[in-house]
This record gives sequence, structure tokens and C-alpha cells, in this order.
Amino acid sequence: MTRTTRLAVVLLLNLALVAGLVVAGIGAHSIGVLAAGGDYLADAAAIGISLLAIGLAHRPPTRRRPGGYPRATAYAALVNVSLLLAVVAAVAAGAISRLVTGPGHVRGLPVLIASGIAALVMLGGGLILRADADDPEDSEGDRANMRAVLLDTLADSAAAGGVAVTGAIILADPALAWLDPTVALVIAAVIGYQAVMLIRQVAAALRR
Repeated sequence: MTRTTRLAVVLLLNLALVAGLVVAGIGAHSIGVLAAGGDYLADAAAIGISLLAIGLAHRPPTRRRPGGYPRATAYAALVNVSLLLAVVAAVAAGAISRLVTGPGHVRGLPVLIASGIAALVMLGGGLILRADADDPEDSEGDRANMRAVLLDTLADSAAAGGVAVTGAIILADPALAWLDPTVALVIAAVIGYQAVMLIRQVAAALRR
């Protein structure tokens, strides 16, 4: 399976999960599930950008661009991480709003089922992409681009897993519905930190 094919498979997995998570999130009144759906939509766009960048990076030199597009994948990684940070900001804002105004009635069972499935699917996507994350034959920009996509995918799996656990707890005790926005906020903080670290790596690659 080629790198482009692996990215396309993960793109389709993201798109397949978006609609289901949005529907489940609305039905369950869960900010965590809705955040996962928004994250997957952003990731789908990011993977599309990565596919475009890979195509540009492998174009032969032309008269107008004798050097080709050697930094295309590095710029794609920067765009990918920027999209991730935008989603993190939106999730954090929604979670804080729920904590301030009250989480309302969160239905634990749909949260548990939808997020559990999403976590497993995205873990599979991460395993598909792992082989391309540190290919020694790649440029630093290529590796940064693939690490950005892999980070997004594994972060999605971890976030969905955390939301699934929260759903199980809320199912057992509905009074703990405040855990839904709390977990969403913690996950946003962790992913945001990782994204900032990756931005530093991409910036270092672009300075070379």
C-alpha cells in the first residue's frame, strides 16, 4: 500500500465518522462527542492538504520553478497543525461554557458507544499511517507532514477513548455529567501542547 493510498484510507475513515459523531453528540447532548466530530472534519481537510502537498512535492522541476516544490509538505504540516489548534480552541471554549452554565442532561450510553467505535477506528488509522511517520528516505518536511497527520489521528483515538470512558461513568451516575466538558477541556489542553511542539519542529525544518 502506497503512502497516498494510506492517507486516502484514513481520509475516508474520518469522513465516515463525522456524520455519526455529530448525530450522536446532538442526541446525547455531549460536547465531547461533538468535539470529536469537529476534530475529524478538520483532520479530513488536513489530510486532503497533505495529499495535495505530496503531489506538489513530487512534481518535476519546471522553467518557472526549477527547484520544484521541496517545502510543500512542510507547509502542509504547518497548515495541519494550525487547523488542529483552531479545533482545540473551539472545543475549549465550548467546554468552559458548559462548565460555567452547567452540562445539562448528558446521555451516557450513546456517548460510550459512538466514542468507543471512533477510538477503535482512529487507532486503526494510526497503525496504517505509522509506517510513514519516520521514513529515513524522506526529507525533514515530509517527515514533519506525516507526523502531523499521525499525531492528529492518534490524538483523535485518545480523545474518543477518553470521551467513551466518560460516557460509561455518566451512564453509571448521571450526576457526574460535568465530567463530559471537563474531559473535553483536558484533552484539548493535551493535544494543544503536542501541536505547539510539532509547530516548533516544522519551523525548524523550514529554516533549513
